[in-house]
Amino acid sequence: MKVDGSIGLDLSKVGANAQEVEAAGYSGAWTAETAHDPFLPLVLAAEHTTELEIGTSIAVAFARTPMTLANTAWDLQAYSKGRFVLGLGSQIKPHIEKRFSMEWSKPAARMREFVLAMRAIWNTWQTGEKLEFRGDFYTHTLMTPFFAPNPEELGDFGTPKVFLAGVGPLMTEVAGEVCDGFICHGFTTEKFLREVTIPALARGRAKAGKTMEGFEIVGPSFVVTGNTAEEMEQAAVGTRQQIAFYGSTPAYKGVLDMHGWGGLQEELNGLSKQGEWAKMGTLIDDEILNTFAVVAEPEKIAAELSQRYGDVIQRISFYAPYSSDPDRWAKIMADLRAA
Repeated sequence: MKVDGSIGLDLSKVGANAQEVEAAGYSGAWTAETAHDPFLPLVLAAEHTTELEIGTSIAVAFARTPMTLANTAWDLQAYSKGRFVLGLGSQIKPHIEKRFSMEWSKPAARMREFVLAMRAIWNTWQTGEKLEFRGDFYTHTLMTPFFAPNPEELGDFGTPKVFLAGVGPLMTEVAGEVCDGFICHGFTTEKFLREVTIPALARGRAKAGKTMEGFEIVGPSFVVTGNTAEEMEQAAVGTRQQIAFYGSTPAYKGVLDMHGWGGLQEELNGLSKQGEWAKMGTLIDDEILNTFAVVAEPEKIAAELSQRYGDVIQRISFYAPYSSDPDRWAKIMADLRAA
């Protein structure tokens, strides 16, 4: 199992963070599109490492166009010498329309076309073939030599892998059809992964005439652990609040429904509209916490993750405080990689 960490978004610290993550034995490191741009830190991470895979988990696709994102991903792939993974997500309608001022419609169909358009652009840059992509949402039919990158920039690395994050079956099926990997949303349980996510991915792969072989699944990453009881409790409180935040979103109600907790979504949603963020976390009891998160002492994490997901996921994001006890966490990281 590949184990991925985080390098943060502070440009003044990313280079040192990336070196530390690589030295700790992580396979990859992700950035997220939250309060800062997710791509700029990866330039520094690529510069300061040699083996570490770097990627976005996630970048908001619908805040951009296939052409702009094709450029950014191409440059990061070339500069990192083939170590970049483009992880995409759709975000939700209010953010796309009200925060990014972009169009929202038929997210699964739009995402499918977005990825296909981006791949068509890359193909034109690599082969010199005429760009002729016409879809329902995106049209790209103009590419002159002045605006086309040199195909030799990628060398033998090829274009970046494209991963897609999702929860619902339609978006998940799109990931299986047109992408190289799938990023499980943190708001995923083992039951949902096995009964909804995996079958949807398999349907998508079948549409493309492919099997699941070679397709990477990044597993759910809620882990509650710590070196002391106090650290464990702090981690649990933060994770309860994160679960509650996601649970308040109507689009994710299906996950709660599967476990008979559908009524909780409406209660959480009501509290979120009142700004009662801390109170929302108190509604996540131990049963819900243990269903969404692996709650264990550090030495037991690898076994727990392997038991839940070892046969279906290929990599997992795990942010360990390895600097606090290097020897202890080095052993735990080795156990995770062997899981």
